Amino acid sequence: MRELSVAIQNENEKVNIIETINSIKNAGFKNVFIQWYDKNWEHSQEEQIKLCKELGFNIIFAHLGYQNINSIWEEGIEGDKLVERYQRDIKDCYENGIPMVIMHLTSKKKAPMYGEIGLNRIRKIVEYAKELDMKVAFENTKIKGYLEYVLDNIKDDNVEICFDAGHYHVHFDDEFNFQFFKNRIFAVHLHDNDKSDDLHLLPFDGTLDWKYVINKLKECNYNGPVTLELCYRYDYSNMSLDDFYKKGYNVGIKLAEIFED
Repeated sequence: MRELSVAIQNENEKVNIIETINSIKNAGFKNVFIQWYDKNWEHSQEEQIKLCKELGFNIIFAHLGYQNINSIWEEGIEGDKLVERYQRDIKDCYENGIPMVIMHLTSKKKAPMYGEIGLNRIRKIVEYAKELDMKVAFENTKIKGYLEYVLDNIKDDNVEICFDAGHYHVHFDDEFNFQFFKNRIFAVHLHDNDKSDDLHLLPFDGTLDWKYVINKLKECNYNGPVTLELCYRYDYSNMSLDDFYKKGYNVGIKLAEIFED
């Protein structure tokens, strides 16, 4: 059966990140991914990595921040600064033994049109990652076309995508060119919603057709772990944090079983 993985989620409500990490350990997860957002959290991303390593977690990737990411497609110093920031983040992850980073290509519902300005900056980022033998996976966010454009124009073998099931459901209305991305999926974010918002629910708690999605991932030859991107909030706060992640672990097993069918 496939390995299971889960997000070290800083948006969990009414608990701190140390409690979150310990509950993930108690639930039985061995693999995690971290949020490398360069934010002033109570417990820094460096502290979080340190605790994860102390608990014996395998950190499969880091999700990099996306503040001001739309500027990457525009002329100006703000876009140039993003190249420096992402190269610095990639180096930090490399030095912490993290083999892959996840990046957004846009934020919000509108972004500047993709083109050579942004593509050239992205090339600098992924070429730097390649020098460090790091993988970069670009995530489907809210706007179609950007993933296709980047992967059409950048053929480096360290560059693929991260398929986000929740975004596919709420932002893409279940429309996704799986055939185009066959053999090009490095990572996944698996979570659910009811199409009202990007809710980060446990799979099977929303309206996404999980059997269909898993079968499509199989057709694309995705061979990585079942990676859950969950958030402890809403009605979940009526259960304990430990029970939430134990339920998440069991849901992960259920998804892994679908992969085996």
